[in-house]
Amino acid sequence: MAEPATPLRSKTRRGELEMPLRLAVDPRFQDRERQPGLDLLRALAIIVVVIYHAALFGFKLPGRVDRFGWIGVDLFFILSGYLIGGQLLAPLARDQRINLGRFFARRALRIMPAYFAVLVIYFLLPSWREYPEMSQPLWKFLLSIQNVALHGGTAFSHAWSLAVEDQFYLCLPFILLFVNRWPRSAIIIPCVIVFGGILLRTFLAWQNPAADFGVSFRGFQAWIYYPTWTRLDPLVFGVALAAIEKFRPQWWKGLMNCARWLWLPGVALIAFGLYLGEGDYLSVAACIWQFPLIALGMAALLICALSPRLPFRRVAIPGAAFIASIAYSAYLIQKLVMHVVGQFCFEHSIALTSVSALVLVEICVYAAATLLFLVIERPFLQLRHRFAPRRANS
Repeated sequence: MAEPATPLRSKTRRGELEMPLRLAVDPRFQDRERQPGLDLLRALAIIVVVIYHAALFGFKLPGRVDRFGWIGVDLFFILSGYLIGGQLLAPLARDQRINLGRFFARRALRIMPAYFAVLVIYFLLPSWREYPEMSQPLWKFLLSIQNVALHGGTAFSHAWSLAVEDQFYLCLPFILLFVNRWPRSAIIIPCVIVFGGILLRTFLAWQNPAADFGVSFRGFQAWIYYPTWTRLDPLVFGVALAAIEKFRPQWWKGLMNCARWLWLPGVALIAFGLYLGEGDYLSVAACIWQFPLIALGMAALLICALSPRLPFRRVAIPGAAFIASIAYSAYLIQKLVMHVVGQFCFEHSIALTSVSALVLVEICVYAAATLLFLVIERPFLQLRHRFAPRRANS
């Protein structure tokens, strides 16, 4: 989280405090409390993304409401912007230096083990893939640039968002160090990124016309939907919220107090952004405005999740914390599982749109994610907690 929270401690019968209580599942919360609001958002993000991707393999929901699930990735982005931005801004707010070595070590131990484990499956066990053709050559996956010139309908294509976040993690510390030395750029740089993204999407939309009307979907995928340079809005808004929290506490207090009035505009912005994408063709307006509108709506929901004036921060939804913990593993392994479940349903004549198939694919995805988390992700998180703690030992 952005700030180390109050340590969790167990009590003796006499009420004396002992050593920090170790939580059984997620090593990231051995010495700090979870924030239920953030757990809820992260759990919602992976749930809607899994539903969306399952529909691509035939596991469709009634009314095709699953078609909106792609916005879960944008929710992941704004959470990353807020959390990672908060971690990097915290020492700067205390007039301390960013420990780049520890930051990158923690990111590598968090991201790489499970990612490479799944990548090995994709390249060494081609029969397990959801599509015969890999989305990109191996070297692009190794350099985390698999989102450049990417087309959907290929194996492990959903790793595009991981590339966006990796590139974000790589650049953000140096941008913040620059901003710390030249404070005026704290306004200039975010504005350049957001408004530059709007202009760039406008240019790219007009450069990729469809044969009949609107924007070519293939061109939209390759040059607007997947690339980092057009998907930075939620990451920037997340970092901006973290910066307000660290450097403008009065502004932050005002946002927390106004949270009860922000959830409805936030939902409205998301709904309008989704509405722009509806229709028989992909419009230029949707290509330009859909991402920033949804990102603004997500920012409002993030404020609501963090505000003490709303119940999301105080009330833990049962199961949300666990799903939030395995969300990364679920994102990585989901399509491999969907492919296997789809084959099973075909061999046993189970309709993919039946309740049994819809429930089965969800259960299998989260079961496989739990296994990946416990076998690969969790041990490396424990290693990170031991050798690259959040703060240097005093």
